[in-house]
Amino acid sequence: MQSNHYDITIIGAGVSSVFLAYTLMKHNEHISIHMIDLGKKLSERTCGLDDGRVCTCEGLCSKYIGFAGLGKSEGKFNYTNDFGGELGRKIGDQTTLDLMKEVDDILCEFGGDIIPSYSTKNDTLSKRASMVDVKVLSTEVRHLGTRLASDIFQRMYEVLKNHITFSFETRVETISKHDAGFHLKANSVDFTTEKLVIGTGMSGSTWMKKQAASLGLFPGKTRLDMGVRVEMKGDQLQSILEDTFETKLKIERHSFSATTYCMNPRGRIIRKHQHGVVMPDGQNAREEDIPSANLNFSLFVPRYFHSHGEAMDYAVSTIGGINQGKERIVVQRLEDFKLHRNTESLEGNLVDPSLKAECGNLREEVPELYSIALKEFFASLESLIGEPIHHDTLLYGLDAKYYEPKLPTDKNFETDVSNLYLIGDCSGETHSLSQAAASGIYLGKHLGDRVFTS
Repeated sequence: MQSNHYDITIIGAGVSSVFLAYTLMKHNEHISIHMIDLGKKLSERTCGLDDGRVCTCEGLCSKYIGFAGLGKSEGKFNYTNDFGGELGRKIGDQTTLDLMKEVDDILCEFGGDIIPSYSTKNDTLSKRASMVDVKVLSTEVRHLGTRLASDIFQRMYEVLKNHITFSFETRVETISKHDAGFHLKANSVDFTTEKLVIGTGMSGSTWMKKQAASLGLFPGKTRLDMGVRVEMKGDQLQSILEDTFETKLKIERHSFSATTYCMNPRGRIIRKHQHGVVMPDGQNAREEDIPSANLNFSLFVPRYFHSHGEAMDYAVSTIGGINQGKERIVVQRLEDFKLHRNTESLEGNLVDPSLKAECGNLREEVPELYSIALKEFFASLESLIGEPIHHDTLLYGLDAKYYEPKLPTDKNFETDVSNLYLIGDCSGETHSLSQAAASGIYLGKHLGDRVFTS
């Protein structure tokens, strides 16, 4: 049993956990660290979805779980407090920005600097937008792309494996609290640890709910973002993208707010498989040998549900209804959407669809809230750019972004159970790669500098 004892055990090998482990390693080389993940090593994470085919994984999908988690997806790190989580509220805006600078430094240390960073900040645009009730959210961005992100995390793994014990394809079955720490049973093997950090993200939400309840922890409300994916002429937003590669726009109304997400100039739309449903997702131009002539983004409307289960049921029911037990995604021309009529064909459409989807009527398949938000947003957007949105613009339903329910933690991410910590998205505080990584560094400094130093 003694050989299976560690100072710190980290469950989950996603972005927050990787940056936590790296920080611990740098700050205190004497700490014994064990990282457990249900998925595979990064080098073994392959799935047909990576090549635009159907999922070829047996059991859980390797596209979403395993070392680096979603960090290998498209590797987009947004360094901002404007969106991507509420880490700034928890630990301070400037502290969060400083930590995200450290995240970027580490990425560059492992090869990320071959892709230049860029800023979406545009004061002139912000002033223009405010006149039509649109808020411009800005960020510094380093968009690595899938290939480079995978290379960087693989290099980090090569360093970490010399200092950390990894257990991949390992399911933690039970967690019990004792005076000296925690007892874990994983794949029928017993482990003990003084401190336990959970960073399982969205992929471990069901498991997390069960384990939290067994430890007497119960989550509060859960956020769910859903909305329509938009594909338009590549130059439609030229007047607001002249000085930036992309931008993020937000409207606020009495009963809802709506924000653009994952804007991809010259990008494509692909199918995204999550939680048993299929959604339209954006793919950056760098991910394809031949970029498209279009621009795409999702318009997300956040809603809050009393429980995680209620949020998931709503998402699966709504999007699953569109899927109809298949990979079905519905697409509609903007003109048809405005006239409340079905789209029958896209033959000859000016905006050539980058995703093969089934023509139909979004208003008949998407909850009214998301149609209202889209209509309101386009009205404001037309005022901002000074021209109508082209009637051949395409609307795909329905995209979603999932969030973990928030469990109470203190300023150091410690739960009401002593020596149990939550980081990344499963803390409910971060919703982006950059803030998840920053939370890992923050906790790594706290544990490394204060807890194990004498």
